[in-house]
Amino acid sequence: MNNILTIAVSKGRIFKEALPFLAAAGIVPQEDPATSRKLILPTNQDDVKLIIIRASDVPTYVEYGAADVGIAGKDVLMEYDGDGLYEPLDLKIAQCRMMLAGPRRAAPAGARLRIATKYVNSTRRYYAEQGKQVEIIKLYGSMELAPLVKLADLIVDLVDTGNTLRANGLEPLEHIADISSRLIVNKAAMKMKHARVKAFIRSMAEAVKK
Repeated sequence: MNNILTIAVSKGRIFKEALPFLAAAGIVPQEDPATSRKLILPTNQDDVKLIIIRASDVPTYVEYGAADVGIAGKDVLMEYDGDGLYEPLDLKIAQCRMMLAGPRRAAPAGARLRIATKYVNSTRRYYAEQGKQVEIIKLYGSMELAPLVKLADLIVDLVDTGNTLRANGLEPLEHIADISSRLIVNKAAMKMKHARVKAFIRSMAEAVKK
């Protein structure tokens, strides 16, 4: 069991955009997670398996050794509190921006801003670096609604085209971080399966350069 390389990835955009990189490493999943109900997918290599989990859970599975390596968005990693991970490679896929957004109107002078986001840690750090205190309201979706119904003054969310913001009368105001998917590695796996993991990282790095 120890020679099996387990890769954690979430279904959807990250999985689709990671497929060519996995193929470059000689790994082809035997089933499509979009249609399969399996959470552990076999690949063309008997000693490599993919586990399909929620994007936000990928770092946890990798840190605790349930997966040797994983592919996770930088937004997820910025929120994650653990430290049992290496982040050796930016895959430069699933790219977008983490932005502060809202209506152009200014908040009342001296008012303590309310920010709606699911990126609580990133938002807190962003304002702490500016020496500002804000009230953060955690939401799990439909961020654009929060300023419209006066739940919050502004939002922090991922922005790709900005079309959803504009459709709801909002606009990006401040850039917080560039987001892309990263390869992450369990620290113990890097030691115990060093040659195997390093070879996988090299293959993925070569694919990024192409």
